Amino acid sequence: MEDLFSRMLRAAKLDVHLYEEVEADEGALPQATLVVVLSSLAAGVGGIFSYGFMALITGTIAALIGWYVWAFLTYYIGTKLLPEEQTEADYGQLLRTLGFASSPGLIRVLGVIPGLLGIVNFIASVWMLVTMVIAVRQALDYKSTLRAVVVCVIGWIIQLLIIMLFYALFGFSITM
Repeated sequence: MEDLFSRMLRAAKLDVHLYEEVEADEGALPQATLVVVLSSLAAGVGGIFSYGFMALITGTIAALIGWYVWAFLTYYIGTKLLPEEQTEADYGQLLRTLGFASSPGLIRVLGVIPGLLGIVNFIASVWMLVTMVIAVRQALDYKSTLRAVVVCVIGWIIQLLIIMLFYALFGFSITM
């Protein structure tokens, strides 16, 4: 098994072979989970002065829930609603590839620098969306990147709404 940080770097560099590798590696789920946790902790640390310590805890929980939900949504959308002829995937493959696609989220720790939180979060979000497109394209064996984009955008919007609902239920405001 390849070193976690090497895999994370390859994921952030948009290495399509990494996504094929973790798609096939059923033992990579703990690593993918750790990537999601580290990414959400980085966001929490980056926003600690803006959102407070409790946001670190709830943000990590929300990220894990969002990851599971997003993986399920992309699995369902990609295999049932928008499959290509060669599409063949299972939920675990989406969990692993989408988990590693969270790797760019580690830069959100830079939000702790005054004045950078908004721009760092924006850059991380766009970068993670691009990695998600690659992860979905590889996990669902798509030939069309556009189809992967559509699946990701639909899943991303629904996942974002779920996280916003989670924050609202626990009384946290979401500001950019």
